[in-house]
Amino acid sequence: MTIFLQSLDYQLWHIVVNGPRMPTRTIEGVVSPKPKNEYNDNDFRMLQLNSKAKHVLFCAVRPNEFNRISSCDTAKEIMLVHEYELFLMHDNESISDMFIRFTNIVNSLKNLGKSYSNQELVRKILRCLPRSWTSK
Repeated sequence: MTIFLQSLDYQLWHIVVNGPRMPTRTIEGVVSPKPKNEYNDNDFRMLQLNSKAKHVLFCAVRPNEFNRISSCDTAKEIMLVHEYELFLMHDNESISDMFIRFTNIVNSLKNLGKSYSNQELVRKILRCLPRSWTSK
């Protein structure tokens, strides 16, 4: 996916990894979102790149995964939701390492405004454990 997105436009992968740069303006040292009527060509290009990245990701997933990510606003959020949904504990991975990876995904999603209840998170952790953990 990295190579495919970079081949279309190198900045697409950058937007997926880092999130889009939303147009802002600074007035008297205060940064605020820029009104749409003040967008310039560069602002529109950056927003268009996010839409293009979203389109590529939507086309790359199966229909049942599409239903989970279709409400996401940014390509980065799509990738994080996808990582969350497919999260599994790796072979030979300690529980603490697995939990750190999981927490990083959940915190990144929370920063983008998508949060899960503690009950959902606990269920997800329990489902991602390998069968060897069943008796524990």
